Amino acid sequence: LSSVEQGIVAALRKERNKPLPALGEYLEAAQGAARELGRNPGDTQAREDYNFAVARVLGTLKQSKIDAWTRPLSVPAPGGGYILSVKRDPRPHWNPLLYTFVPADEFDVKGKYVNDRTIKDGLGAPIVAIGREMTKDSKENFTPPRAFYGVTAVIRFEGRRAIISLEDPLATERVSLDGRSFPLAANFTVPLAVMLASVNPKMYEIPRLLRPEKFEETARITRLQPYDPDKTVVLVIHGLMDSPATWTPMINTLRGDEQVRKNFQFWIYSYPSGYPYPYSAAILRREIDAVKKKFPLKKPMAVVGHSMGGCISRLLITDTGDKVWTGIFGKSPAETNIPPDSKKLLSDATIFRARPEVGRVIFISAPLRGSDMARNPLGRLGSTFVKSPAALLGAGRDALKVVTFHGDDLKIKRMPNSVDTLAPNNRFVRAINTVPIRPGIPYHVISGDRGKGGNKDQTAPVMSDGIVPYWSSHLDGAQSELVVPSDHGAHQNPKAIEEMKRILKLHAQR
Repeated sequence: LSSVEQGIVAALRKERNKPLPALGEYLEAAQGAARELGRNPGDTQAREDYNFAVARVLGTLKQSKIDAWTRPLSVPAPGGGYILSVKRDPRPHWNPLLYTFVPADEFDVKGKYVNDRTIKDGLGAPIVAIGREMTKDSKENFTPPRAFYGVTAVIRFEGRRAIISLEDPLATERVSLDGRSFPLAANFTVPLAVMLASVNPKMYEIPRLLRPEKFEETARITRLQPYDPDKTVVLVIHGLMDSPATWTPMINTLRGDEQVRKNFQFWIYSYPSGYPYPYSAAILRREIDAVKKKFPLKKPMAVVGHSMGGCISRLLITDTGDKVWTGIFGKSPAETNIPPDSKKLLSDATIFRARPEVGRVIFISAPLRGSDMARNPLGRLGSTFVKSPAALLGAGRDALKVVTFHGDDLKIKRMPNSVDTLAPNNRFVRAINTVPIRPGIPYHVISGDRGKGGNKDQTAPVMSDGIVPYWSSHLDGAQSELVVPSDHGAHQNPKAIEEMKRILKLHAQR
C-alpha cells in the first residue's frame, strides 16, 4: 500500500472510537493524494484515494456529529494539526446548517426506477444533501417539501488549512486543485433514489386518483434544481394514476449528458390524477403564471407529457376560442345560462390560449384521441370509484341542466372525471380534436408498441402499447415520430430516452 492508502486504513480503524484523530488521518491522506495529482493529474489511483478520503471526512463529521460547519475545527494529525473549515456561499439556500451531508457511497440504492446508475468520473466525493427540516414556503418557492440534492465535496489545502467546498455538479463541470483542472465527479442517481425512498410516491398514486380533492395541495410545479435563468426549463408531466417518480429513469439518464446539464433545468408538474385533465391543465396555467413571477423564463420551455400528461400538454399549445365550449354545450358561453362560479370553472377548463412560454412539446404514449380502455366495461366500472371534488360536482350539476346528450356520449349524470376524459366518445375529447395545434410550435411524438398488433391483410400497422393505440397517439404535423418497442411506460424505454436527448439538443439550438 502507498503511504496515502496506509493512512486511509489507519483512519478507518479509528473512525468509530476516535473520530477526531481519524479525521486527521483522512485529511493527511487527502492532502497526500492531492500532491500526487499535482504532479500527475492523470493518476487515477491518486484521484480515487483523494475522493475516498474526502468522502470519509464528510461521513465522519456526520456520524460523530462533529461541528465543522459553524466555526473552524482544530483536527489533530500525525504530520501536525489541521484547521478544517467550510467555504461559505452567500446564497441562503446553500447554508450548510440546513442540511445533513451523507456520502453517496454509503447508500445501497435499488428499486423500480433506479436500476441504472448515472455517474460522472472526476474529482471530488459525491454527497447527498438532505434537508434537516421540511422546507418552509416550498409551495410558494416551487421547491420539494424536503431537500434531497446531489453535491460534490472538494477539499483544498493551504498549508495546514483544509477548506471544504460543496460544488453543484448540475452547474459546475470542472474544478481546480493545486493549480490543476479536473472534471467534477458526480453521482446523479443516488439523490433521486434517496428522495424516492423517503417519500414513497407509489403509496399516493391510487389515492390521488380516487380521492383527488384530498390531495389538491399536491397540484403544483416543483423545481428539481436551483433556478438558472440561462438554462431552458424542461417541464415534465406524468399521467393517470402516476407520480413524478415515473420520470426518474429519464431524468437520471439525461443528467449524465454534459450538453443537457449545460442547457437545461428540470421542473415537474404533479397533480391528483382523478381530476379531469382539462381541469388539471387549467391549474397548470395558474402555476405557470405564478412561477414566472419569481423565476422569469428567458427561453421558451420544452414540455414533455406522458400518457394523460400528454393530453394536458396539448392544451398548452392550442387556441380553442369558444369552439370546445360550443362543441360541449351546443351554444356560446354568452348564450349558456349557468351560475357565474360554475361558468368560470368550466370556462377555465374548456377555453385555452396557447402559452407563449412553451417552445416545444414532446408527447409520449399520449391518448390524444382517447383510449378504448376508458370506455370499455372495466373502464366504466373504474370511473365510478373516482370521487370528484365538490366544486366540480356542483359545476357538473349546473352543466347537466343545459347539456343535451348525443347518442355516442358516455351518458354520465355528473361532471366527467379523469377516466371519462380519456374515453374516445367523451364530448371534450371529440371537441378538442377538431382544434388544430397552434402553428409555429414544434412537437414530437414517441409511441410504444408491444409488437402484438397487425390487421388481417397486413396493409397497415395496428400498434398499441397495451393502453394507448397508435391511432390515438399519432399526430399529423409532428416534427418527428418514433415508435419504440415498449408497453405504456415508453418514457422509460432507453430508445425513447435517447430520442428525448436528441430533441432537447435540437431545442437548445433555437
